[in-house]
Amino acid sequence: MIAIVDYGMGNLGSIHNMLNRIGVPSIITSNPCKVSVAEKLILPGVGAFDRAMQSLAQLGLVSVLTEKVLEKKVPILGICLGMQLLTKRSEEGVLPGLGWIDAETIRFVFDGSNAGLKVPHMGWNTIEVKRPSPILDDRYGESRFYFVHSYHVRCADDANVLSTAQYGVPFRAAVIKGNIMGTQFHPEKSHKFGLKLLKNFTEMPA
Repeated sequence: MIAIVDYGMGNLGSIHNMLNRIGVPSIITSNPCKVSVAEKLILPGVGAFDRAMQSLAQLGLVSVLTEKVLEKKVPILGICLGMQLLTKRSEEGVLPGLGWIDAETIRFVFDGSNAGLKVPHMGWNTIEVKRPSPILDDRYGESRFYFVHSYHVRCADDANVLSTAQYGVPFRAAVIKGNIMGTQFHPEKSHKFGLKLLKNFTEMPA
C-alpha cells in the first residue's frame, strides 16, 4: 500500500486518482500509524515551506517519516513543495527542512536578458535526464512535465541530481538519493509522462 501523506497542503486527490488509473492501491492519510505500515510514501505539497514543516511536526509525522525513510529505507517520492521539504532549508522560510538530501531551496532570480521572466515558473517544460534511475529514464524520447513553482532546489552533490530543466537558468527538476526521490514538477498534472513516472515508482522494490 502506498501512503499519500496528508498534512493539509497538496493535490492529494489527483495523485490518488492517477494511482487508481494504473491499478495501484493507495490511501490519503495524516495518521502516523498508517504511515508507519506503508510500503511506499508520496509527500506532495503546494504552498509555503515553513507552514508545511509546522504541519508535519504538529501531526507527529516528522519522526515516523524519518524512521521509515532513513532507517527502513522505504521509497519516498516528494512532489513540488514535497521535494523542497527533503532539503536542509529554504530561502522562503526560517525553519529547517527534513534534511534528507544535502541541498537548499532557493528562489528564482533573473537578470540581464532573463530579467523579464515571470515568477512563478508555470506551465509545461522539457527535462534532461542526467543519470539512469528506476523512476525516470530517457528511453521514451522527450519528456514534458507540468511545473508551478517560485523556488527550486540547489544540490551540494551533483550525484543527487536526477534531471534538470531550464527557465532563465538551469534548475534541478528531479533529485534522488537511494530510496529518496523528488520531482519539482507535478506528475499528477503531466498526463502520460507523469503516469509513466508514477508507474515506475510503484514498481520499484519496497
